[in-house]
Amino acid sequence: MKITKPVGIVSYGAYLPAHIILATDIERAQGKEKSGAPQSLGVSQKTVPDIDEDTITLATAAAARAVERWDGSINEIGALFVGSESHPYAVKPTGTTVKEALGLSDSLALADLQFACKAGTQSLQIGLSYVLSGMAKVALAIGADTAQSRPGDILEFTAGAGSAAFLLGNENILVKVLATTSVATDTPDFWRRPGQNYPEHAGRFSGEPAYFAHVSRATQQLLQETKLKPKDIDWCVFHTPNAKFPQAVAQQLGFTPEQLAPSLVVKKIGNTYAAASLLALSAVLDHAQAGQKILVTSYGSGSGSDSFLLETTPLLVKKRAQWSSFIKDFIAQMQGVSYETYRHNTERSH
Repeated sequence: MKITKPVGIVSYGAYLPAHIILATDIERAQGKEKSGAPQSLGVSQKTVPDIDEDTITLATAAAARAVERWDGSINEIGALFVGSESHPYAVKPTGTTVKEALGLSDSLALADLQFACKAGTQSLQIGLSYVLSGMAKVALAIGADTAQSRPGDILEFTAGAGSAAFLLGNENILVKVLATTSVATDTPDFWRRPGQNYPEHAGRFSGEPAYFAHVSRATQQLLQETKLKPKDIDWCVFHTPNAKFPQAVAQQLGFTPEQLAPSLVVKKIGNTYAAASLLALSAVLDHAQAGQKILVTSYGSGSGSDSFLLETTPLLVKKRAQWSSFIKDFIAQMQGVSYETYRHNTERSH
């Protein structure tokens, strides 16, 4: 759907834990040294939450950064949506705690969302709808996760933690949203039943009929609706369960490695699930110039994809010059932990 009214990102913020574990240390702990898994996945390390960092903590930290960078009043924020598949409570919203920590008004539309790894972009889409309809002057959309992985599972090489938050409005826009589209089917490639500590997945089935089919369909749908071709796009972002999948789908769709490269922070932080596409977008926005078009397509198991066409404005470049602590800075400051510390921290953070 093309968006004809002015609406877009008026601020954004990200947060990543200070610790990482190397993929080679996970290999060693699994007794699978030189398995080739890290090289195949393209992920050399992943983030590790501290023992007191859960989805609420991560979401609040990213949102606080977005608010700090913004010139508006928090009283203007009329909607808050938090997408995650690791909400700390089965019954109690993550968003209400985030709202209190930020000091937002009680007059607030609020909900937690869950659609695996695309819950973050679904929050973005719903927040945009609230602004476009006039139901909220400004909306806050968050994707945050402390991803779970069973010890010894292939997911252990990639399941990380992180968050990204976007303030959406129709004034002083940094990044215009020009169009968005979505697809969804019943394709159960990844799931976790109530009471289970770890998710299950259908292995290779999560590739072609799940990730690739949905990402390709949503992206092609968006390009058709906007009458654009890959060469008309400056940067592309595809959901990053690893580095291999987005590189493959970008090539299939006709995008170049150069268009994709800035988004591949997964190589250093792992798959942050509902935050992944939003963190990848944040990394692109951290260096994009004015007047550039960005295509973003997320993916959520179960299955579905959201796709967006964005365009940066001169205000992004102007405001960004006043900011500090970008994605690259988080990554540069990360410190390694042992496998034992990693397992202890991740068990405590869920």
